[in-house]
Amino acid sequence: MAETKALGKGSPPPDPVPEDLIRIYSMRFCPYAHRTRLVLRAKNIRHEVVNINLRNKPDWYYMKHPFGQVPVLENSRCQLIYESVIACEYLDDAYPGRKLYPYDPYERARQKMLLELFDKILGYQNTIFFGGNCTSMIDYLIWPWFERLDAYGIADCVDHTPALQLWIQAMRQDPTVCALFMEKNVFLGFLNLYFQNHPDAFDYGLC
Repeated sequence: MAETKALGKGSPPPDPVPEDLIRIYSMRFCPYAHRTRLVLRAKNIRHEVVNINLRNKPDWYYMKHPFGQVPVLENSRCQLIYESVIACEYLDDAYPGRKLYPYDPYERARQKMLLELFDKILGYQNTIFFGGNCTSMIDYLIWPWFERLDAYGIADCVDHTPALQLWIQAMRQDPTVCALFMEKNVFLGFLNLYFQNHPDAFDYGLC
């Protein structure tokens, strides 16, 4: 799916969402939007991406989210779902195909507890992936921050955590992660322009 440039103040609102699609209002470098796009791709949900310039938001976007944040999902019935964890759970419940959250109520609750205990998560896992022997919702919800470790210059923070290193290596081979992976130099280019308040920051790397 081709990346689209971010819409800013003065841009017209997009057309209504077609019946066979769901739309995600996103920002290419936002980890919260990233986790929702991972779930969309992992479940093979037909979707379109509308990127928003978070420093120069269109006026109409506040009708999608009261605080102008991303991500927001919108379907053809004009229903809006926001907050990334809620949006990801909605996608898993509303669309067929592989379930990312476990069916078992305890295991589902356990994944949510792990997310709440993000800073203590290593003490709870005994498999390569946090949800078991394959990627599941918890892995996709956490991954965006780990993808950015190198860009933030803190990749060495996992040097003494072998289990976490194995997880990172396994996630880098996941087809969904590979499809949405952003190269370090692109993310650093965005950060450089972002901290300069440059108007083109949100479209860095696009033609």
